[in-house]
Amino acid sequence: MIKWGIIGCGKVTEVKSGPAFSKVKNSQLLAVMRRDAALAGDYAKRHNVPRSYSCADDLINDRDVDAVYIATPPGSHAEYAIKVLRAGKPVYIEKPMALNHRECVMINKAGEKYKLPVFVAYYRRTLPGFLKIKELVESGAIGKVRFVQLQIYNSISEDEKAGRLPWRVKPEISGAGHFFDLASHQLDWLDYVFGPVQSVQSVALNQAGFYKAEDFVSASFILPGNIAATGTWCFSLSPESNRDSLEIFGEKGMIKSSTFTFEPIVLNNEKGRQEFVNERPEHVQYYLIEQIVKELSGEGRGVVSTGITAARTSKIMDEVVKEYYKKGAGC
Repeated sequence: MIKWGIIGCGKVTEVKSGPAFSKVKNSQLLAVMRRDAALAGDYAKRHNVPRSYSCADDLINDRDVDAVYIATPPGSHAEYAIKVLRAGKPVYIEKPMALNHRECVMINKAGEKYKLPVFVAYYRRTLPGFLKIKELVESGAIGKVRFVQLQIYNSISEDEKAGRLPWRVKPEISGAGHFFDLASHQLDWLDYVFGPVQSVQSVALNQAGFYKAEDFVSASFILPGNIAATGTWCFSLSPESNRDSLEIFGEKGMIKSSTFTFEPIVLNNEKGRQEFVNERPEHVQYYLIEQIVKELSGEGRGVVSTGITAARTSKIMDEVVKEYYKKGAGC
């Protein structure tokens, strides 16, 4: 039985991840930590978690906690992850892995030093729909892949308009703007399906002026096999323009779906049009947590999302926004 502790039991842990730690076989969520003791206790009560803490060190040093999931904003990931590893426990970290690639390297070096695994919550690597897309690509359903196109268009929130800025657009906490939060899933999945990005060209801008972080990004990538990928991310449009599109074009057809809205997977090739269900699990991190638990229990065959793979994604994101922050635009 792997007994887990969670540092930072905020919104992401309510459904996406938290309950899965006790639903996966041979796994139990034993303790949670939040700086507000009352909120930590409330979470523990609602989710039937035996212990709650208001100090991260107390949870990390709880002798009954075998492994720790860090679900705080990225700005504190490196600090907590290194403490967990130093305490002799494996760590599972929310995405993006850290504030920047440099901090990812620090975490991975600590993992090597203490001979402990580092896992990161890029769970799309284990979701049935995304595995189906990977299978279609690898089976040659659209022939040789020519290019991939990613689009995320979102509107400005009322809080952002009013100056009540979420941590996701505060670079000192998140690393950049919404691009880091959302595009990280997409870029990591491209890494999984096609291999590490080989080169990047990009433009990052702030067009709406509601915060200092970038709110528009356009980037082009070269993937192994001479495959091109392009992405456009804009977070200052009207709700009518909202879009979530993932398209893969090959010499013999195309695949279309989405990254976050779980749209059906559509395959168009010489055989016509086929549609596949893109399942949204009740707890989207379930399959990855299950994989990690099996690995920690000695029953696994490896975990698809590690500190090594996740650090590559952070390195690419840093590269995409480098010029924007080099000019001091987001500072």
